[in-house]
Amino acid sequence: MSQQPVSNRAGVLYVVATPIGNLGDLSPRAVEVLRAVDWIAAEDTRHSGRLLRHFGIGRPLLSLHEHNESKALEKVVGHLEAGRSVALISDAGTPLVSDPGFPLVRECRRRGLRVSPVPGPSALVAALSACGLPADHFCFHGFPPRQPAARRERLGELRSQRVTLVFYESSHRIAASLADMAEVLGGDRPACVARELTKRHEEFLHGSLEELARLVADDPDRQRGEFVVVVGAAPKVAGSPAALERDELLRILLEELPLKQAVALAARLTGGKKNELYQRALAMKK
Repeated sequence: MSQQPVSNRAGVLYVVATPIGNLGDLSPRAVEVLRAVDWIAAEDTRHSGRLLRHFGIGRPLLSLHEHNESKALEKVVGHLEAGRSVALISDAGTPLVSDPGFPLVRECRRRGLRVSPVPGPSALVAALSACGLPADHFCFHGFPPRQPAARRERLGELRSQRVTLVFYESSHRIAASLADMAEVLGGDRPACVARELTKRHEEFLHGSLEELARLVADDPDRQRGEFVVVVGAAPKVAGSPAALERDELLRILLEELPLKQAVALAARLTGGKKNELYQRALAMKK
């Protein structure tokens, strides 16, 4: 495995976490770094400008967001290679965690430029730490697809994962996403909706996915803000590994084919008996 040496003559890219709501969460080290760098690359310069003015930070800003990232990347790298330091910040939380910055960090690593994290707030970690669901083994899936069909397909791929699932969601889609999660992942799955973390109206809603979907759908006030949805792991299913693989295959086939065709194809692929597969398929349909 080759490793690009880090240049001692180049500047440093600092990946700086900023508050997700409460301004008091910006660390003293983050303030120190933001005051000292030559440039600050921000996802939204107007939004970040308010934060920086609050802390009396007057460094020049560069715009770096998902729509201009490839173009802005060369400008930032140019500053770094000239020996200047740059801080990368997103609108809230830790850059690269469902926020822009990955192509820039990857390119800096490729060119041997130093990248240094300044850790701090993250909605993902904040929600996990206080939701009451297991956080020792989890998988983060960012924002689910916007389109309902694509969203349900993606959730279907995650249905059998035996880890805690974490999603971000916006106010515009939280009700629809929770309804799809209840339908696809299972309405009885334990879950938590963390809303407006660290802000005045912070709220944690606990219950099954079915209960949470209904609660949020029935209350427009609970559809406002920014959301982290934490879903408990898929339950254990009795049976051998082979039986579990058979059931998963059969479930996928039943989503796309009529029952008899799905059973016939499952029998060919697994070598199982058609009659047994047919009875299992009928039970799954119910």
